[in-house]
Amino acid sequence: MSDCLFCKIVAKEIPAEIVYETGRTLAFRDVNPQAPTHVLIIPKQHHATAAALATADDGLADEVLKAAHSVAVLEHVADSGYRVVFNTGAGAGQTVLHVHAHVLGGRDLTWPPG
Repeated sequence: MSDCLFCKIVAKEIPAEIVYETGRTLAFRDVNPQAPTHVLIIPKQHHATAAALATADDGLADEVLKAAHSVAVLEHVADSGYRVVFNTGAGAGQTVLHVHAHVLGGRDLTWPPG
């Protein structure tokens, strides 16, 4: 999608600090981190929400989740604990309509989250 911020990052039209990449996923640092480790995992193919990704039914949701774990390992938070968050819809705080998983770690993560 030509007006999608994350699609522009995938196309390398907008710079991002990429930390991990596969054939179908891309992981980059959040520009407004909420934890010492805050990386976004996106499918390279545009899907607006987690619900849309789930109904794509081609294994892409699985690849996003596996990429999230790989990032946690690379960022050295896999053993101490990390959180994977999908915000779906404006009411849940989704501000970019391209599905993305937040990988958060490197500090104690309280519950419930805000």
